[in-house]
Amino acid sequence: MHKIWIGLMTMLLLLSVGCGQAENNHSETAYVTITAEEAKEIMDGEETYTILDVRTQEEYDQGHIGTETLLIPYDEIETQAEGALPDKEAQILVYCRTGRRSKIAAESLASMGYTNVKEFGGIEDWPYEIES
Repeated sequence: MHKIWIGLMTMLLLLSVGCGQAENNHSETAYVTITAEEAKEIMDGEETYTILDVRTQEEYDQGHIGTETLLIPYDEIETQAEGALPDKEAQILVYCRTGRRSKIAAESLASMGYTNVKEFGGIEDWPYEIES
């Protein structure tokens, strides 16, 4: 009886460790943080991408990065992203003013199943031309 008890406890311990590892792997983010320079290289290259500004309309109107920039405020990502960004494998470059909201938006996109999200911080740190 003692051997059966030890065997059961060992199996339970192994199962609980295995489940914990699965949860850790699931919680990894599916976006990467890149520099402004890396984002500019992508924009200047031949790659297909979408620039996503997650600031407010007023901030966007004062100036934004790129001529074909998509605006979805960070707090509306979960309700608007799937309609505006139907391809969940498309390359999406996300920014805001300082980088705080772009990280939140990138995390939201990743949790929604987007697999090629690159967060590059804020327009305040953008050393290149800004559209108005």
